[in-house]
Amino acid sequence: MAQSTLGQEPKLEARTSGEGPYGRLILRNVVMVDGTGAPAQGPYDIVISGDRIERIVSIGSPGAIDQEARAEAGDREIDLTGHYVLPGFVDSHTHLHTSQDGQAVPAEYVLKLWLAHGVTTVREVGSGQPIEWLVDVRARSNRNEIAAPRIKIYPFFHDILDRPVNDPETARFAVREAKRRGVDGIKFIGGAEDVLYAALDEAERVGLSTTMHHAQQVVAYADVLETSAHGLDSMEHWYGLPEAMLVGRQLQEFPNDFVNNDEQMRFGEAGRLWKQAAKPGSEAWNNVMDQLLEHDFVLSPTFTAYLTSRDFMRMSRAAWHDEYTLPALWHWYKPSRQAHGSYWFDWTTEHEMDWRENYRLWMAFVNEYKNRGGKVTVGSDSGYIYNLYGFGYVQEMELLREAGFTPLEVIHAATSVGAEVLGVDDEVGSIRVGKKADLVVVEGNPLANLRRLFGTGTLVLGEDGKVRREGGVKYTIKDGIVYDAFRLRDEVREMVRDAKAAQGIPSGPMPIADEDLTTCSVALNCGLAAQ
Repeated sequence: MAQSTLGQEPKLEARTSGEGPYGRLILRNVVMVDGTGAPAQGPYDIVISGDRIERIVSIGSPGAIDQEARAEAGDREIDLTGHYVLPGFVDSHTHLHTSQDGQAVPAEYVLKLWLAHGVTTVREVGSGQPIEWLVDVRARSNRNEIAAPRIKIYPFFHDILDRPVNDPETARFAVREAKRRGVDGIKFIGGAEDVLYAALDEAERVGLSTTMHHAQQVVAYADVLETSAHGLDSMEHWYGLPEAMLVGRQLQEFPNDFVNNDEQMRFGEAGRLWKQAAKPGSEAWNNVMDQLLEHDFVLSPTFTAYLTSRDFMRMSRAAWHDEYTLPALWHWYKPSRQAHGSYWFDWTTEHEMDWRENYRLWMAFVNEYKNRGGKVTVGSDSGYIYNLYGFGYVQEMELLREAGFTPLEVIHAATSVGAEVLGVDDEVGSIRVGKKADLVVVEGNPLANLRRLFGTGTLVLGEDGKVRREGGVKYTIKDGIVYDAFRLRDEVREMVRDAKAAQGIPSGPMPIADEDLTTCSVALNCGLAAQ
């Protein structure tokens, strides 16, 4: 999801947070989940030299530390008794929104929320900013001049040139032009059949990875079987997948008054699509899965992007909105016929029931695909539909857990699989000597409760009878630089407080409705006054 912008974002300010890298940084007494799929191990002392993991030292067993085995002293040491360390997370579907986008949020706000939730690598799949701006952000992130995850750039295919692409020759030129300008891959949404397939062929020829949001306008001739056969590497969301196994019809069944540009109609009917497809375990279901597995095709489901569709109240009143959602972004989320993804014109119980069934079938496919060896990544697509940066990534983890992934499988998808799909698994994605020191540190066991990764943590009733919020990523380490995630979240909360104060908005929940006709008022002339 994305929208055009009006101008270019100002240059990002130089980094003021994060400490290091150090000649010798020691993470003492950690429990490690290394991202390979192995169970938690420890206790360990992890030794980091500069931006690399130098040693992983076993120091005994839980409750029986061997002091003689401990790593020698370092320039900085952090006692992490009771903490888990995981590889830095990889978000396979992001948009680096800026103040020039409809969301009207500073890029620093987005970057801080990503880092504050342990995300150290992102795939940017469509920006309103020019490719050159993103290339500069990527380079500055690589040099750690700014506080930001490492970035892989996948621009929208239709935005590469300053003119429409309507023929195969121009499509091939656009791909070569993107390569020349420094992108890492290309994201497609649609396009005429000959244009799309020429572009996919050219991308494969010049060594660019590809992914696609299969828009409803093209799935009649470009579902996932067709696009994967033409070289597409991965898909975003789920469009194009159920259409490849429709039963009793060639095309999705739409109401006769359906207009795709009406977003409530569009998302409402999207919620009725999976039940038109083949049943789990059927011949058609297995045929589609077999072919995608044969092509080593990647699923980036972004379950969290549509979560509001099945539970509007839960998402629109999530605990983090009060302190972490900027007023401009809240305005973007509100029901609107102009803002993309704000399709709550009259969202009903029936819509939500449709979407719950949609999720059941969709999740069944994704989980089985993983079980049969298919690659599934963790992508958040935040900035739309009450889906907040950073928080949405952890929600996607929870939704994969709901789909049937074990906690270890969730972490594996968020780290090793994501890194492999983005082509950076030689450097990041697992905790291994010689790899980049991209790590996530959290107090407590995130395998037992993924909510410990949320910036708002999890609620715990103490022995003293007091209810407390605990957890939240404590440190995010990227290239050996230690970011205090609590401080990053404090800075975001301050941004939100300042923005609310400037607009005269009180702290706490922001309203969705402009008028409330469910309460008694003089305007309604109700109650005792009307008797």
